[in-house]
Formats: sequence, structure tokens, C-alpha cells
Amino acid sequence: MYLTMNRFKVRKDAAEEFEAVWKARDSHLKTVPGFVAFHLLKGPEAEDHVLYASHTTWESQQHFEDWTKSEAFRQAHKGAGGNKDLYLGPPSLEIFESVQELV
Repeated sequence: MYLTMNRFKVRKDAAEEFEAVWKARDSHLKTVPGFVAFHLLKGPEAEDHVLYASHTTWESQQHFEDWTKSEAFRQAHKGAGGNKDLYLGPPSLEIFESVQELV
């Protein structure tokens, strides 16, 4: 398993709009080989922002890398810069490879 996560510091007054943007967008992920799951997670509120994380699980690192070079990736991210005013800075990408799994 390979997991990628982007953390977003979203302005408190823009949290509802941020969620609406994500819920309305077509990520194209369900058509991508190796895609397992996606979650948008809402975290704690700080004084000036709400923490969110987008969490995507892949069968392998290669599947994720192939997606980042695909037309589906370009389509999913087109216009993403148009929502910069919702965030306090750019998202922070974190990548994890599974070393243990319990199911």
C-alpha cells in the first residue's frame, strides 16, 4: 500500500466553501489503475484556520507516479489555483509506504 496526503490550512471563514469545492470536483480517480481509496478529512481548528487532509491510497508507488503523469491527473487539478484564497499557504504533501497492515 502507498498513501499520499496533502494537508491544507483553510481559512476558518472558508471551510464550508473548501468542502463544497472538493465535493463537487471530479477527481477522475475511480478510472485510474492502482487507485484504492480517497478520503477528505477535517481536522482541528486553530486560531486562524481549520486543518484538512486529502488522503489517497494506492496499490503501489508506481501506480501513484503513473497517475501524476496522466491526463486524469491534469483534468482533476485543472483550475485548482483558482481557489488559493481559501488557504493559508500551499498544501503540504506527505507520502507514506506501508510497513505493516492489520485487517
